[in-house]
Amino acid sequence: MKLNTLLLTALLGTSMALSSETTTTVTEMSTKQEGIKYIKMLGGALKIELQTHMKADKTGLAAMGFCTAKAGDITKEVNSKLPAYASVRRTGLKTRNDNNIPDALDIKVIKTYEASIADKTFLPTDIKVLKEGNTTRVYKPLVTQGVCLKCHGSDISKEIQGEITTYYPKDKAVGFKEGFLRGVIVAEIKAVGDK
Repeated sequence: MKLNTLLLTALLGTSMALSSETTTTVTEMSTKQEGIKYIKMLGGALKIELQTHMKADKTGLAAMGFCTAKAGDITKEVNSKLPAYASVRRTGLKTRNDNNIPDALDIKVIKTYEASIADKTFLPTDIKVLKEGNTTRVYKPLVTQGVCLKCHGSDISKEIQGEITTYYPKDKAVGFKEGFLRGVIVAEIKAVGDK
């Protein structure tokens, strides 16, 4: 009888532990998927506009004007569509806009991505999920593409450089090469009880 009771207790304990682990995994997965959804909302909205402006003006000046005038507004608009417990933003180690300066956790994640690029183990699809306190952050890397170099490369036209100097006197977001990590898009989601 005691043996049966001990076995039953052990089985119930194991079952509860597995159930708890499964719930945590499902919750983390849904938070990750939710974060990816918000990242795609912001990334998609910005990408469509940038592509439109680049097609209209191959010099990149129209795209630069768009970023200066509208990128912040689009970020605010996307965030206004998210639940109150969530937000999404862009950041990097070399920022152009002071509103996009990274915090300590952002810097740690970005340096992890950069290390994986240096080690040749980087995948552009590598989504990082980190929990800090009651908030989960979902990170997606932004890799510099050829078209980005018109405003973020080493050989920037005088016209675009003039715009950068006028609107972003503390700009650091230059000198990138194709394939370099430009930065990240990060979604922040508060825990269920704090929503």
